[in-house]
Amino acid sequence: MNQHTGPQGISPAALVGAGVCFVALAGVCLTVRSTVASAGERLVTPEASQPQVAIAAQSEVGYCTPAFKQVLERVLHSCGLVGEAGRRGCKPTDVKAFAAINDDDFNALFTPLKNRGAVIQFDNGKEDLDEQAKRLLEAKWFARKGARYFFVVARASRTGTQAKNRALSHRRANSVMFYLKQIANDPEIDREVGLLWLGNEFAQLSQDYCQWDISRKDARCDAEAINRSAFVSWVDCRL
Repeated sequence: MNQHTGPQGISPAALVGAGVCFVALAGVCLTVRSTVASAGERLVTPEASQPQVAIAAQSEVGYCTPAFKQVLERVLHSCGLVGEAGRRGCKPTDVKAFAAINDDDFNALFTPLKNRGAVIQFDNGKEDLDEQAKRLLEAKWFARKGARYFFVVARASRTGTQAKNRALSHRRANSVMFYLKQIANDPEIDREVGLLWLGNEFAQLSQDYCQWDISRKDARCDAEAINRSAFVSWVDCRL
């Protein structure tokens, strides 16, 4: 039996097949055009195609000066926070060596952190945290705001020998660290907390620091009292 043919001898089946091919080709063209247009838009506005990464709210704020970044980087590498350093923390001689600045300039680096940090105070000759110290430490730890490193800079007052106060400030730094481990439930805490213990031989605080957020707000504060302490603060700068 002969098949029916359309114009110029083309069969209906062939016409249907050609129509299907045309529709499919048009769909492919539209898809390609849409893909190319989307790619072009991403090139112009690349942030639109990337997931938004949380950026620390405190990054590159006023305290991230070139001098601060320089000391921060030295602390990170020298005190066991980055790299393969086998030790945890830095003692006074370490700080003097890597900071390469005098006492006043070292303290001045931290002055812009007044509204971010706090001073945790201790009894004379003691390293135990009282309830006020624990509450303030908790408040500062959980006010992270996306920052990367938490610094603990422990000191001792002028009373007593250099060796005794160096050991005492080390115990104070450890007391802060031990308590943070209790409350933080953070497996990465050893890579986030930087410990420095300065004894009474480097970068003593002036009485001006009594105006900071201190743990003993109702007690008499002077140069001796403010140096029986551990300064704490989250820090985050792009290095």
